Amino acid sequence: SAQQAYASTVSAESVSTYKRRRRHENLVGYLYLSPWLIGFFVFTFVPIVASFILAFTKYDILGAPKWIGFDNFERMLFKDSRYWQSVRVTFHYVFTAIPLRLVFALIVAMLLNTKRRMIPTYRAMYYAPSIVGGSIAVAVMWGQIFGKTGLVNYILAGFGIQGLIWLSDIRTAIWPLIILAAWQFGSPMLIFLAGLKQIPTELYESAGIDGAGGWARFLKITLPMLTPVILFNLVMQMISGFLVFSQAFILSNGMGDPMD
Repeated sequence: SAQQAYASTVSAESVSTYKRRRRHENLVGYLYLSPWLIGFFVFTFVPIVASFILAFTKYDILGAPKWIGFDNFERMLFKDSRYWQSVRVTFHYVFTAIPLRLVFALIVAMLLNTKRRMIPTYRAMYYAPSIVGGSIAVAVMWGQIFGKTGLVNYILAGFGIQGLIWLSDIRTAIWPLIILAAWQFGSPMLIFLAGLKQIPTELYESAGIDGAGGWARFLKITLPMLTPVILFNLVMQMISGFLVFSQAFILSNGMGDPMD
């Protein structure tokens, strides 16, 4: 009938209009994403592919790459003992520094999750080390603090304890780097703080009425509700931990000694 034909025509036009609007919205979305996509492709994806290809070559910056297959990997895995020593030290660093960083971040986040004066200022102060902690200047300063005549040994001497040669002893060289990593807890702290603010206060009020103490509320309410946030922080911080290079390079004077 004419009415059915008109309805089908209107429906087809509506579908066509809807599709055009969706295409327009998608185009606008991709335009907004294009700076990030271009940056990711140029500065991340292409270097990763180039590094993967160069790993199978003998490459001198002054000459053309020469394809050598798996020779680099064979020499690294089976002929260079320093590689496995570096792997061991890296895992030691990651599985010691990252838990310490997350513990400090959670403790400070819980302290800052209160309605008190100057809390925004304190948040900025505790976040600052995460901004500057990866810089060369901070690594150099850290080397001075843990030097033979540095601040740490000066404090120990005040208590009658003989200072250590922190950065030249294979037994202690890793610890200044771990302490530096734990000091940079600002970023996971902010994420923990955001997660704490999403926990309904009614849960704590009900637990308080039932007679639950602070430790019980932490174990029964805070930790379970923060589980996704803890997992996210753990994964992200472990990724960043395995990527640490500049601090270790500076603290070991670029020689890989004694930590590597």
